[in-house]
Amino acid sequence: MSPHTSLISTLSLFLGTALTISSNHWITAWMGLEINTLAIIPLISKSHHPRAIEASIKYFLTQAAASTIILFSSTINAWSTGQWDITQLTHPTACSLLTSAIAMKLGLAPFHFWFPEVLQGSPLITALLLSTVMKFPPIAIFLLTSNSLNPTLLTTMAIMSVALGGWMGLNQTQVRKILAFSSIAHLGWMTSIIIFNPKLALLTFYVYILITTAIFLSVNTTNSLSLSTVMTSWTKTPPLNAALMLTLLSLAGLPPLSGFLPKWLIIQELTKQEMAATATIIALLSLLSLFFYLRLTYYSTITMPPNAINHMKLWRPSKPMTPAIAILMTLSSTLLPL
Repeated sequence: MSPHTSLISTLSLFLGTALTISSNHWITAWMGLEINTLAIIPLISKSHHPRAIEASIKYFLTQAAASTIILFSSTINAWSTGQWDITQLTHPTACSLLTSAIAMKLGLAPFHFWFPEVLQGSPLITALLLSTVMKFPPIAIFLLTSNSLNPTLLTTMAIMSVALGGWMGLNQTQVRKILAFSSIAHLGWMTSIIIFNPKLALLTFYVYILITTAIFLSVNTTNSLSLSTVMTSWTKTPPLNAALMLTLLSLAGLPPLSGFLPKWLIIQELTKQEMAATATIIALLSLLSLFFYLRLTYYSTITMPPNAINHMKLWRPSKPMTPAIAILMTLSSTLLPL
């Protein structure tokens, strides 16, 4: 990919995100989402591999369908209320349609099928952008409309996302797919609380971005794309792998690491809202996710490969460890204790 194309795509990505987050009108929010979608497609398909092309087509079709539903729901609301203000979403049909469209944009269950496939077909840095930056605009729309969303629909989606994110990640061997199902499960935690406490949902999102960025950057440094390469990566950078173990456990939400903080507060808030049953269900379902995080940590630090693996093994990593990885990993494991 030429530097000019890369620069235009990256700038458009940030422009689209800023436009959606700062907009008050449905049409400008929709424009921001469209700019975002068109900017990320060249980054997904830049390797010209058939899997990357397939991923970009799947991404485009899903996002185009979701954007159409957003336009449709805002038009229905404008038709009944006479205004295009995002915060004035009052029509029940428009609310349900918008919830479904944003769930499709985010990859919430039951609209999650595109997300692991797209992540698997993308390069690691693009997969990081899809898991973090591309989730900002839909989450912002959720926060702006949180007063008028349907609690039953959102709670059902949240429980389904946590269940499917844990259940479908159990038998995965590809690191990107594991992180995709982890993302779906974390979005379920955010969705469960977004109506009752939007600020807590935003805090959860920030902590998730912090930890996921640290994991993607460290996996990109050692170029570990599957569990078999994770198993041999400790020979390249032992300190990085030890830090990766703590970061993965933080993403799993084990105390006293940073990832425990949002889950603890969400369970507390759900209990205050007399939703102890929902809190119990998502806490139990997150044990499924814990299993595959533990398997990743086990592969990255504790096991030695049982047989010779036929691939080129570098004695020194081709990509150096950057201060950014060190800072992010430190924060993602020590933020709560500090």
